[in-house]
Amino acid sequence: MAPQSVAPQSVALPVALPERARLLFDAVNHVTVATIDPGGRPQQSVVWATTDGDTVLFSTIKGRRKHANLLRDPRASALVFDQADPYVYAEVRGSVTISDDADGELIELLARKYTGQSFGVRPGEQRVAVRLVPHRVVVYD
Repeated sequence: MAPQSVAPQSVALPVALPERARLLFDAVNHVTVATIDPGGRPQQSVVWATTDGDTVLFSTIKGRRKHANLLRDPRASALVFDQADPYVYAEVRGSVTISDDADGELIELLARKYTGQSFGVRPGEQRVAVRLVPHRVVVYD
């Protein structure tokens, strides 16, 4: 089956997250997030993620490379594939908003989802929640 693509007329408009993409992001599948480093090259990180409505959420720490990249340029991509069949995947391209997560609510939710355990207290970490708003979604199933 060919990839299914959902794209807006204008690159800046958000699009809906298809149900199949939502299922992949909400399952216990690791996600690769790509940002743009200061030299214009891609920078990738593996993260834990989930969805909230039509957006993809992940956590990071203030000062990390992806955080700095996203503050400078909010464009990002997130790729998730099915652990049981890596040829079933979804890619979300869009822009992010970043909000403080001082209490670590998002990382705690993600830790329980991925490990079944509490994330615990990590002194000195300043957590943020990153919300990726889709501008283009590709699902290959």
